[in-house]
Amino acid sequence: MFQGFVLKGEISNFTRHRTGHLYFALKDENASIKAIMFSNYADKLNFAPKDGDKVTITGSISLYAPQGSYSVNVSKMQIDGAGELYLKYLELKEKLKNLGWFDKPKRTFPRYPKNIGVVTSPTGAVIEDITNTVNRRYRLTNIILYPALVQGPGASKSVAEQIEKANNDNICDVLIVGRGGGSMEDLWGFNELPAISAIYNSKIPVISAIGHETDDTLSDLVSDLRAPTPTAAAELATPDKFELIKYINESTNNLTYKLNNLIRGNETNLMHLIERIETSSPIKKLSNYHEKLLNSELLLKNYFSQKINMLSNNLKNIILKINNLSPQTKLTNSYKEIEQLKVIMNKNYNYIIESNQKNMINVLKELKTSYVNVVSVQSQRLNYNIDMLNKVNPLNIMKRGFTIIKNNNGNILSSVKDVNINDDLEIDFHDGRAYAKVINKGVK
Repeated sequence: MFQGFVLKGEISNFTRHRTGHLYFALKDENASIKAIMFSNYADKLNFAPKDGDKVTITGSISLYAPQGSYSVNVSKMQIDGAGELYLKYLELKEKLKNLGWFDKPKRTFPRYPKNIGVVTSPTGAVIEDITNTVNRRYRLTNIILYPALVQGPGASKSVAEQIEKANNDNICDVLIVGRGGGSMEDLWGFNELPAISAIYNSKIPVISAIGHETDDTLSDLVSDLRAPTPTAAAELATPDKFELIKYINESTNNLTYKLNNLIRGNETNLMHLIERIETSSPIKKLSNYHEKLLNSELLLKNYFSQKINMLSNNLKNIILKINNLSPQTKLTNSYKEIEQLKVIMNKNYNYIIESNQKNMINVLKELKTSYVNVVSVQSQRLNYNIDMLNKVNPLNIMKRGFTIIKNNNGNILSSVKDVNINDDLEIDFHDGRAYAKVINKGVK
């Protein structure tokens, strides 16, 4: 009874998957149900479905057990006219266009706003996103929340009242009107005249941030600026502190550079003026002649001083050469060289002895370390072999409850099939032996 039935309704939350499958909800004024049309059926459609389309579908009910959810598997779909909401949207859009509401000149926004008003739900993520973005970019502005309903009956009126309140307060430089994404029904409050009219008549520049980037509302068309997300709206409304810091630093550097150039230019002009005044002064001329006289006197003194020093050095060199040629000097120098060679030889002898002693000590340490390592390795191997022997020792295995059973011929029995009634058996334990007679037997 749930196969091949026909449903009529309006498409909502439409998504075309990259695989070609179509996902959407089919709804009327009373109910809604999920639907999927697989690509092999979707490829046969002669139109492109979209949100708001009224369609007639043929399908069957399917159950997705892990989530316990039902949906309709659509095999056929025919267009049944545009959805009521979409028709209302197009009708009001055309009306506002004819009134020239979309052609109103857009107002400019202050570069450094002191107060930013936000008309949105007080419990949604929009106000949090905007606050975080503004605090990150420009802490010199205040966020003023104007709480409003953003979905359902009364949403348009609530938004309009808060926009009007913000205008009456007259303390905001910018007004952001926004909410998160949703279906056409969720955003419908922003396609109704009260909210649209309040935005159009607002004295404060308005940025709309309604739904996702792909969502279009009539409120977006009458606002002064449309942002794809609440975060983007906050970025459009505020300057970036890093760009401001960069601009201030560049302006400071430029001003400092120009001021330094001006100071250096004036200093240079002042120095030239002072030099010209000083050069033309009679006192300066006398001072120059006196300086030249002192320089000439200094040059004469330096010349004769250098002459005397040169002659004195020549005399010292001659005396040094005479002393070096003396036999007594040569004997004294030879004796000093012999003494130096003795000291060097003793140092080398002691160094060689100490080096050999250190090398012998190091060799003995290495031999001792090698011997200890070999003994340690051999000891570890011996202990390992002892452990292995203990593990395979039959007596140790028998201590855990195992026994060896032999018949009269001394053969070890491994199966109940080898035992006969009235056989005498010999049972070996790890600590002794026992004898038994078979009175009964059974097979597993």
